[in-house]
Amino acid sequence: MLDLINAGVALLNFIIIPATAYGAQLALGALGATLIYGILRFSHFGHGDNMAFGTMITIGFTNLLLGLGITFGPFPTALLALPFGIIVTALMMLLMDRTVFRFYRRRRAAPVVMTMVSLGVMFIMNFVVRFGIGVDDVLFADGTRFIIAAREFRDWSGLDEALSLRMTQVITVVTAAIAVALLFWFLNRTRTGKSLRAFSDNEDLALLSGINPDRVVMVTWIIVAALTTTAGVLYGLDKSFKAFTYFQLLLPMFAAAVVGGLGNPLGAIAGGFIIAFSEVIVTYAWKKVLTYLLPDALAPAGLVQLLGTDYKFAVSFAILIIVLLFRPTGIFRGKSL
Repeated sequence: MLDLINAGVALLNFIIIPATAYGAQLALGALGATLIYGILRFSHFGHGDNMAFGTMITIGFTNLLLGLGITFGPFPTALLALPFGIIVTALMMLLMDRTVFRFYRRRRAAPVVMTMVSLGVMFIMNFVVRFGIGVDDVLFADGTRFIIAAREFRDWSGLDEALSLRMTQVITVVTAAIAVALLFWFLNRTRTGKSLRAFSDNEDLALLSGINPDRVVMVTWIIVAALTTTAGVLYGLDKSFKAFTYFQLLLPMFAAAVVGGLGNPLGAIAGGFIIAFSEVIVTYAWKKVLTYLLPDALAPAGLVQLLGTDYKFAVSFAILIIVLLFRPTGIFRGKSL
């Protein structure tokens, strides 16, 4: 019985908790990607770098607050700096739309053209972020580190397996839940949110009904800025900030949006957790769990790891290919590519 409990604690510690936190971060990022695709009608290759930009700005304000002696007690000071990061990121996205995307949108450029344009935006943002903060790892989480520390849990429970729960993991899940609830309330309960949904469903009919397209575009970029900055800050608090990693996050975020169904917010959330759990499960070394569950004679000698953690983004890529081949509209039947 103790071995079964130890196996459960190991699963909780190495699979369920980290994958849930990672899934919440991916879900927020995928929501931004799916809103851009559903309302603005193109796949934005600069989405990951926009996330890095928002996080970079938040880190800057965090350092400023810490320099002024302002902290958030047991919580990361970055949460206080997050609204400033969102505002600056929203202004940057609106400026990028005004100077780049609006030109092609007014000429009714094809989605593939807009996507290629976003590729250029990606390179610009990539340069801005790396020039602004560098390429090294940046740690900006302060406050209380653990809610449940491994040694304390082991002493309290008497189990062989330890459990740890970081403050950033709890904050990630709670913040993501609040952000998603606010987004769905906005989309379903407010007049502007309903305008966004109408514009997404049928642009021509929305225009005939008097919906202002410029206002729809502006609100969309502001919401996307809030989602991407929040996702980037939560990811950086949970792990660390590194510009190249955020660039790589574009693949799992886009895979999550496609798996759930492009243009479908519910699908983006489900896709985020599917991708996160798939990556963690495939790259986890199952030796410890199997050793608890199997008789000694059958205990594995190797790590029982399907893929190394360096290849975790390959899991997203494989899932993306499979979904595009067999169900291009995704689980929730969104728009196909």
